[in-house]
Amino acid sequence: MYLSTQGITGAENRRKWSQKGYRLPEYDRERVTALTRENPFWIHFGAGNIFRAFQANTVQNLLNDGVLDRGLIVVEGYDYEIIDKIYRPHDDLNILATLKSDGSIEKTVIGSIVESHILDTGNECEYRRLVEIFTKDSLQMASFTITEKGYQIADAEGKLFPQVEKDFFAGPKKAASYMGKVTALLYQRYLQGKKPIALVSMDNCSHNGDKLYMAVTAFADRWVAEELAETGFIDYIRDRKKVTFPWTMIDKITPRPDESIEKRLSEDGVAEQTPIITSANTYIAPFVNAEECEYLVIEDDFPNGRPNLEKGGVLFADRGTVDKVEKMKVCTCLNPLHTSLAIYGCLLGYNKISDETKDAELRKLIEIIGYREGLPVVVNPGILNPKEFIDTVLNVRIPNPFMPDTPQRIVTDTSQKLSVRFGETIKAYLDSEERKVSDLRMIPLVFAGWLRYLMAIDDKGIPFTLSPDPMLELVLPYVKRITFGMDKEVDEILQPILKNDSIFGVNLYEIGMAQSVCEYFKELIAGAGAVRATLRKEVHE
Repeated sequence: MYLSTQGITGAENRRKWSQKGYRLPEYDRERVTALTRENPFWIHFGAGNIFRAFQANTVQNLLNDGVLDRGLIVVEGYDYEIIDKIYRPHDDLNILATLKSDGSIEKTVIGSIVESHILDTGNECEYRRLVEIFTKDSLQMASFTITEKGYQIADAEGKLFPQVEKDFFAGPKKAASYMGKVTALLYQRYLQGKKPIALVSMDNCSHNGDKLYMAVTAFADRWVAEELAETGFIDYIRDRKKVTFPWTMIDKITPRPDESIEKRLSEDGVAEQTPIITSANTYIAPFVNAEECEYLVIEDDFPNGRPNLEKGGVLFADRGTVDKVEKMKVCTCLNPLHTSLAIYGCLLGYNKISDETKDAELRKLIEIIGYREGLPVVVNPGILNPKEFIDTVLNVRIPNPFMPDTPQRIVTDTSQKLSVRFGETIKAYLDSEERKVSDLRMIPLVFAGWLRYLMAIDDKGIPFTLSPDPMLELVLPYVKRITFGMDKEVDEILQPILKNDSIFGVNLYEIGMAQSVCEYFKELIAGAGAVRATLRKEVHE
């Protein structure tokens, strides 16, 4: 069985796919392609796994149901090999393997992507088509999944990246940087009649629409200042009736292609599904494996109208609600639980997050953090129920044995995460008249666990490699002074770390939590087996 237009067309070919349990597109893809080429409504930047597993599948379902009659156009602006080696050899088709927590796999051939392009101003044919798409009256939305780094135009010190600086003085006709090329396309839409459009970041980062807005306006401001673009371009971008940058919250896990899924597809008789590693180090395959749960909440601000994505499960709300959903997920209902499992999973020798949910102490730890400590002060967005969200996380998402996520990956950059994932809950307790910070028992235990993790020795006394973290150079000199069984000196040694509000979001001494963290830490460094003993003692009290 071949993943191509010809390979899924005709009664005999469709029968073969169906017999193996694959759901094929149930619409006339040739007609959908023609209608899309003439009047595109949605173009997406970022041809990676999340797009193929989420947005493309949503549109596929709506095409199957007759809600939509046009498909998606995808653009890759970073790794062109994805288009040349994955999309086009398979006529823009891909296979979605939905990995369910009950152990079953739902297999779908996704056909909703009907055009694929590279974002290359040096390729006249490719870029001409993108300009044609971007200037169509029918285009309602340009969306993005290019990671948070994709919107950055300068380094941490504020120095412009060389390609960006060059674009600032070259103008829209010669743009070479990612955001420069996107802004150049928007400028073409402006020149063709100031046509309205929504630019929608769907990346998993807070206030993502603002990040996209800041990048685009940086180019526009400079081009106007250098007289490389019309003055009205700035007014166009800042006119909410013309161009908008909605906030979104997206949540779906799409790990790298799994060998077991590749093997299963091969056993079904599907040809040419071997993953590749591109020269840009992208690990990608003609198939995507993903969890079944997914959430997409979008600020409802579309000046040229929008598709009826509600029927595909997308939630639309005002900006404040989107912000609340983001905070609910990141500060209470998902990310704190993941971080807790990551820290203690490394200490206890786990290599899969899903396996940790079978551990009685770790399961109890995240239940207390989620339900008992976080839920009473959660930011409730109204459109999603926080308790039900945690229920799904604990009972469906994290335990899913198919999801090959590791504590070693999730623990990366923990120093950058603690202030948001736990600090906001602490601040809510500080502001509450009904609750006290001293009521929090598991959050300081997680902080102590992170300090114990920094010793890079697991609970059996076996050394391990710390995951990357920008604060290691700052904190490790303190932790390296600590040895197992140490007592009195611990408080003094850890004091500079525990006072650091950039790590925890608050000064732990000022709020009265530092002593609890130190006491827990002393228990955790008592010797081999102390991590397990401390967890068993504390979570069951």
